[in-house]
Amino acid sequence: MPTYPFLSDEWIDEVRKVRDEYQGRAEPAGDPVRMNQVITDVPFGEGVMQAHLDTTSGTVEMELGHLEAPDVTLTLDYATARAIFVNQDRDEAMQAFMAGRIKVQGDMAKLLGMLQSPVDPMAGEVAERIKALTE
Repeated sequence: MPTYPFLSDEWIDEVRKVRDEYQGRAEPAGDPVRMNQVITDVPFGEGVMQAHLDTTSGTVEMELGHLEAPDVTLTLDYATARAIFVNQDRDEAMQAFMAGRIKVQGDMAKLLGMLQSPVDPMAGEVAERIKALTE
């Protein structure tokens, strides 16, 4: 299976294919949250990427660009984003936050609620597929 650099155009295209394959098969997400993400130190493109996560429809929707009126906005560097989003490392997320590598603006309770919600087994399968295609 080919692999691609995290957040590269090719990686994003492949992640979208995995997402589409699993559309409607996962359990509804926990408490709804609208989260914007600013990822810095991206080693290609303009060096900064804007993305968002929205669970208000009952499923996890991740895409490029920012949402209007998010509940919370995270700013984090590329390496931290990779550890969290690809490796699903919740401990790394907490350590990065405590070390100041993740900046949070907005509703911290929404973010903590999302981090504390149980992981759907189908979401775990999707995460493994994404991890397998990531360099």
